[in-house]
Amino acid sequence: MTPKQPPASGPTPDERPNFEQAMERLEAIVQELESGELTLDESLARYEEGTRLSKHLSRELDEAERRIERLSMEGDPPTTTPMDLHLEPGSRGGEGELPF
Repeated sequence: MTPKQPPASGPTPDERPNFEQAMERLEAIVQELESGELTLDESLARYEEGTRLSKHLSRELDEAERRIERLSMEGDPPTTTPMDLHLEPGSRGGEGELPF
């Protein structure tokens, strides 16, 4: 029988991980869920944590896009240009999905 995995160690609700930390944690959660070695309760807890991280990452990406649009200055008067968020061919996921 496989030993139980220790509880997830992540930031407390009062702490916000930066983008890179959140992405790494989400990738780790996906690997844990795909391993099939978690109990049902552990799987549900990881899924909930992953959902929160996914929403956090989406908000961060939306804010970064808005900042880039504000900084994009072409011609006179300055204009904004929406970013192309399409994934490159061969990457995982569909349009608008994170590539992991």
